Amino acid sequence: MSEHPTYMISTAIPYANGAPHIGHAYERIATDAFARFKRLDGYDVLFVTGMDEHGQKMQRTAEKEGLTPQGLADRTAAQFARMGEALNARADDIVRTTQERHKETVLEIWRRMEANGDIYLSKYSGWYSVRDEAYYDESELTEREGKKFAPTGTPVEWVEEESWFFRLSAYAGKLLAHYEANPDFITPEHYRNEIVAFVKRGLSDLSVSRTTFDWGIPIPPSPQTTANHVMYVWVDALTNYITATGWLTGKGERARFWPADAHVIGKDITRFHAIYWPSFLLSAGAPLPKQIVVHGFLFSRGEKMSKSLGNVVDPLELAERYGVDQLRYFFLREIPFGQDGNYSHEAIVNRINADLANDLGNLAQRSLSMIGKNCAGAVPKKGELTDADRDILAQAAIALDKARTAMNDYAPHHALAEIFRVVAEANRYFAGEEPWSKKKTDPARMETILYVTAETLRRLAIPLQPFIPDAAGKLLDLLGVGPDERDFAHADEGNALQEGAPLPPPAPVFPRFVEEEAQA
Repeated sequence: MSEHPTYMISTAIPYANGAPHIGHAYERIATDAFARFKRLDGYDVLFVTGMDEHGQKMQRTAEKEGLTPQGLADRTAAQFARMGEALNARADDIVRTTQERHKETVLEIWRRMEANGDIYLSKYSGWYSVRDEAYYDESELTEREGKKFAPTGTPVEWVEEESWFFRLSAYAGKLLAHYEANPDFITPEHYRNEIVAFVKRGLSDLSVSRTTFDWGIPIPPSPQTTANHVMYVWVDALTNYITATGWLTGKGERARFWPADAHVIGKDITRFHAIYWPSFLLSAGAPLPKQIVVHGFLFSRGEKMSKSLGNVVDPLELAERYGVDQLRYFFLREIPFGQDGNYSHEAIVNRINADLANDLGNLAQRSLSMIGKNCAGAVPKKGELTDADRDILAQAAIALDKARTAMNDYAPHHALAEIFRVVAEANRYFAGEEPWSKKKTDPARMETILYVTAETLRRLAIPLQPFIPDAAGKLLDLLGVGPDERDFAHADEGNALQEGAPLPPPAPVFPRFVEEEAQA
């Protein structure tokens, strides 16, 4: 067992009836960056994702496509697995709700909630949207051409069936007390305020089973009912997080990771994660996750993506067009985490060329090329440092501390803004010191400037690894930094570049993005 502190983080689990879209890619990239950052900072990390594979929507979609529900789930799971690989955002575990270990965990949380007196049998009737997997009040519906539609625009149908209910109404006070005692439980704050206001209005008990379809986890028979019930989506789906640890069933060696440090989710499912999930856990006598970290939506030039508008983009196509690290950098730098964000071809290209190619890539290329030509391809000799030398080295060292603070607040845009502020300062330092003009007049000073620039790049490349892992790795390769010298514990002055250490031949780290027309 590791002696390092633990850190568990998860994405929401996508529903398995459709291929991944750019919103899934954004969440996966961000969660991967948080996981990588903690791993480099000395934590034993468990990064979990999964697939929500049950429900009526899965059954109906599979029927339309001539597949079994399991066949549809397998196809979609493979698509999401490819996305994780392609975006260099591989999870440590993928919990699929059709897996046996998950079924065992869900039945255990059900047993515990039932033993606590929070599960009871009743009848449910109401307007139900299959696509949203949600019931809506009559007042929320609109009517067009004799059909009723949910606020989301999806059609609803009247459903009456026997159902097991969870006594959610009993947990409003406990939830409010938890929010009060843990003000950072839901972050950013404006999402917390929305949830608190919702709970204060009172909670209704929750229907947690279905009898009208059978593609789900069967609930154990009860003398109270003759119907066959399957678990309804939210008890089934949300439990995947704790399934990954084996905490409820006592199986596996990951129980130490629970409670999770962060569930990273989209703003449209905050209610389920910040109200339903904590209530289930309280009922089952399990610890609550430490934080629900909420991100906004992505828009293409201000428009929400939809098939009807024809602006749905395959994230793998974007990664292939612009580069994986480039796409990761754009989303994490451009979009304030927690807010809605926009992307466009022009915005992505501007970030690639301005920040990555011009600022970081150009500084690395110029300085390392000079070292290759003028310092026998080895780390330059460091002479006496000037105030300007010490200042840029100090700024590079402090960038890691500031990035750590930002990432602890789940604000990758602030972390990258600080690192690239120092990249810009390093460019000004290099231009102002003019090492090329010192080549003949003061070669020792030239070497010192080149040493300081290379060491500044090392101190910046280390905290850049979670965001642009391949490119930061290549830059550390060019600086001669060994694989075991790249965690944050090695970022300080005590592990600075060693004078005279051999360096590989310089090579570009970030090429400029050139429009295809210009290439022709």
